[in-house]
Amino acid sequence: MRLSVSRKKWLLIALGALIILIGGAFAFAMSKREGYLDAAVGRAQVKLKKDYQIDFKVDSYRFDGLTTVVFDGVTVVPAGRDTLAAMDHLGVSIRIWPLLFGDVKIGRFDLDHGKVSFVKRDTVSNYDFLFRKKEKDSTAIEEPNERNFAEWAQRLAKQIFSKVPSNMRMNDFEISYRDSLLHQRIRVPQAIIDDGDFETSLFLNDHDAEWRLKGHVDGDRQKLKVEVSSKEKNTELPFLRGKYGLGISFDRLVFDLTGVRKVEKDLLHVTGAVEYDNLVVKHRRLSDEAVILPHGLATGGIAIANDYIALTDKSKITVKEFSVSPKAKFTIKPNKKIELSLRTGPFTAQNFFDAIPGGLFESLEGIQVAGQVDYNLDFAVELDNPDNIMFKSSIDDTDLKVLSWGKAKVDSLNFPFEYDAYDDTTFVRHIVVGPSNPNFTPLAQIPYVLKTTVRNTEDPFFYTHNGFEEEAFKLSIRTNIKERKFKRGASTLSMQLVKNVFLSRKKTMTRKFEEILLVWLMEASGQVSKDRLFEIYLNVIEWGKDVYGIAEASQYYFKKRPQELNLGESLFLSSIVPRPKTGLASFDYTGHLKPWVQRHFNTYGYIMTKVGDLKEVNVPANYGFYDVVLQPGLRPPAPLIRDTVSLDVVDEHERLIEEMEREETEKKSILEKLFNKEKKN
Repeated sequence: MRLSVSRKKWLLIALGALIILIGGAFAFAMSKREGYLDAAVGRAQVKLKKDYQIDFKVDSYRFDGLTTVVFDGVTVVPAGRDTLAAMDHLGVSIRIWPLLFGDVKIGRFDLDHGKVSFVKRDTVSNYDFLFRKKEKDSTAIEEPNERNFAEWAQRLAKQIFSKVPSNMRMNDFEISYRDSLLHQRIRVPQAIIDDGDFETSLFLNDHDAEWRLKGHVDGDRQKLKVEVSSKEKNTELPFLRGKYGLGISFDRLVFDLTGVRKVEKDLLHVTGAVEYDNLVVKHRRLSDEAVILPHGLATGGIAIANDYIALTDKSKITVKEFSVSPKAKFTIKPNKKIELSLRTGPFTAQNFFDAIPGGLFESLEGIQVAGQVDYNLDFAVELDNPDNIMFKSSIDDTDLKVLSWGKAKVDSLNFPFEYDAYDDTTFVRHIVVGPSNPNFTPLAQIPYVLKTTVRNTEDPFFYTHNGFEEEAFKLSIRTNIKERKFKRGASTLSMQLVKNVFLSRKKTMTRKFEEILLVWLMEASGQVSKDRLFEIYLNVIEWGKDVYGIAEASQYYFKKRPQELNLGESLFLSSIVPRPKTGLASFDYTGHLKPWVQRHFNTYGYIMTKVGDLKEVNVPANYGFYDVVLQPGLRPPAPLIRDTVSLDVVDEHERLIEEMEREETEKKSILEKLFNKEKKN
């Protein structure tokens, strides 16, 4: 459609008027912008002072061009503290086009001679305001907040990337930390971002170490790739060693955030990858040796919804030649719940052991295996209701063969060996497990009642399981969640034996995993019989202070040989296996057992009778409770005043009774579940 001359004329007039209007508005805004800047700086200073007790000072500030604000002589000083930040020159420009649509995005960032200093003197620091809770307005009415985590995460990502400039020039920047024990600083002589591309170097102190950074950032598409490499090998990251005793070094570390996108209305996917070369971690609670991870790659992402956070479906972890795709989910509401699922599919067993970081599991280093293994795990637990728990673990290892053992030579258990006895972490003495030791007692010479009571107390299905018991794991997890600390393990007799014979006594975070792997290999290989394992166990476990093995225990408490032990004495010895140093506390001055020990007799006497373990045994009244008499040399002295007991002693006994009562109730419950499961099978 062609416009007439008159219409064209009016259209030009309208456009001209619009341009004049916009120009006038722009000119008005430009004339007022200095005032707006003054007001903005003033508001920032007042807010920082009021909310955080921070003095924010600027020698001068001004507009430079259309969208750039320049600050000179900037200092940030918390009240009564050391200066937190100081910058000679700071320039920030805002991108015009996003601003027209209400988005504030930084276009360029310039910084000259800047310092950020974190200082802690005794218990006072110049950064404690970061952790200080703001006072709530008592007159404000809080509205219920039904947080949508997907929207929250998307807004957070948007805010972060909006502050990342596509162009930057940084000249002489330094960040440091100082306290009474540590002083380190990171220097950046020069850093440049040019249309999203960046490459720079970071120096520790003067030239103690150097790291190189390169990569690309795209704030609009919310993508970031950073590659960090160390100029010299084994250069540890700063601050961590001095503050936390943690040493971390690597040759190369890559973080690649490929996208933050909304899949559905209430579902956000954050995807990317992390890769490392020669990652080395040192910490005394992790391992005695440096933990070395030659190469690893994790790909996939995190799904964030309104009510849960989970790994995305294609998440994958690869270490050397071993790969696994775990599924994990944390449900936030209505009930907090953790779910974990693993389906490895058949994999080459040696690839798995080669993937274990060097220095992590000392006992397994050098192990050689053959065959394929397939493992499945399904786990779920409600944190607010840990009784609602699912734990199913299964493994197909029929093809597995151990060709040669690592440092823990499990096959050597078939022959006499020297056992190192410890009192917690303190070495006590060497014990020969074999005929050359006069106290060594072959399994055939240990009475049936002692073997039965110990097995029922510690591991009733020792002869039928493969080293692990699911119900025990479930009870352990349930108890530890309720107590909010590690209160109970899930050790079978095999696990206790492996821990005592092969593993370091230092309590590291990874020792339990090492124990599990070694028990699995020991049981799967079948190279040591169950009878031999039980024989070793009964000859090395602690039964009192410097009392190890059944021969020493029977002589110590009753002046008897193991073959002479009766049912009551066997039940007593089984009762103190979990607490060997409390054995003498079970007796009164007459040498008889205190009443609260009867709980153990009732629990396990009932269980052994129920399953038929006492069919061929002469069972006295109360399962022989009154037949147990401590040898005279160990009896405590009689009280000076009869029937008068310290209230502290009564309280201590009450606590011990309550603890034992809970334990016996839990044990009875789990054993009945196990027996019922065995009947069904």
